[in-house]
Amino acid sequence: MKKWWGALLAVVLVLALAACGGKDGAQGDQEKKELVVGASNVPHAEILEKAKPILKEKGVNLKIVTFQDYILPNKALENKEIDANYFQHIPYLEAQMKENGYDFVNAGGIHIEPIGIYSKKYKSLEELPEGATIIMSNSVADHGRILSMLQEKGLIKLKDGIDKTKATVKDIVENPKKLKFKTDVDAGLLPQVYQNNEGDAVVINANYALDAGLDPAKDPIAVESPKNNPYVNIIAVRKGDENRKDIKTLVEVLQSKEIQDFIKKEYKGAVIPATE
Repeated sequence: MKKWWGALLAVVLVLALAACGGKDGAQGDQEKKELVVGASNVPHAEILEKAKPILKEKGVNLKIVTFQDYILPNKALENKEIDANYFQHIPYLEAQMKENGYDFVNAGGIHIEPIGIYSKKYKSLEELPEGATIIMSNSVADHGRILSMLQEKGLIKLKDGIDKTKATVKDIVENPKKLKFKTDVDAGLLPQVYQNNEGDAVVINANYALDAGLDPAKDPIAVESPKNNPYVNIIAVRKGDENRKDIKTLVEVLQSKEIQDFIKKEYKGAVIPATE
């Protein structure tokens, strides 16, 4: 009798452990395979949605979390709420790491969004009058690219030898038209500022322009050149995670011909593949 009860208890214990182990193992595998990526609505989340079924075939279940600003995606990455983010360019990432002490790395470049200058009052930069107000975002990391574009167009001159990606309004040494710069507007509000006809020209990032129904390839009165453009939008991860298999797979898929061709076809020049 004792032997029978002992055998029965042993069988029950084995089954219980197997059930628990199987459940935990399945959950563990699922958690490892789910990749949570934070992204801006447009174009980043749209590009990720296109990549989702391809990643699924490769064993990676992609979960996309969208953000409306440029601050929270890095905070979420730092707090391990997401595994990676896809919304920022390299100079912005570098500025954020310096300012906040983030230990992030660039896992791979995906696309470029040439920034544009919009105006409801003038059809070209040359038409801007003396004392015109140019409104741009409070993201200092974008100021250098904007000022570089204005220098290329002959409207201002920056200090000789300045790192153009780090230039600010204070680095302007020549300003023949006495242009004024308003730099305290959140980047996500710039399309609304433009629609409200504020200022004489508004500089809008392509992702926010697209999200607001603007055409960054046709609507601006000036667009920065994509040639040798350092403002590549990247996949950012915590240092060390760039070697994770799922992160490498994500970058490989986003850099694949299928996704890069989708970017060209879908955005018609408003967003440009980084591989070009």
